[in-house]
Amino acid sequence: MLEFKTIEEIKPNTKLLQLIKNCTYKTKKGKVKVLLNTNLQFIEPTEYLITYPITLTILEYKVNEISSKPFYIKECKEKYNLNEIETFLRNFSNLRFTFGV
Repeated sequence: MLEFKTIEEIKPNTKLLQLIKNCTYKTKKGKVKVLLNTNLQFIEPTEYLITYPITLTILEYKVNEISSKPFYIKECKEKYNLNEIETFLRNFSNLRFTFGV
C-alpha cells in the first residue's frame, strides 16, 4: 500500500482572498506530500470554490522557477497569474452589473 507523508501545508493566498471577499466562497488548503521510501513529491493545489455570484473553481499551485502562472481556473481551462485573475474578476463584475445577472 502506498503511504504518503505531508511535508508542507500551503495556506490560501491573502491577495486572492482580498479579491474575492465580496463573493461566497470556500477554501481548501493545499499540501505537498512525499511518497514514503521514494523521493517523489505530489502537490495538492489550494482550492478556492466560489459559489456566488459566479460558480468558479480556482486552483493555486505552488510556484517553481519554471511556472509564472500559479492559478488555474477549471471552467476556463487556462492558467493565470494574480494580475490576470484580478482583471478576470473585475471584467466579470462589470458584465454582471451591465446585464443584471
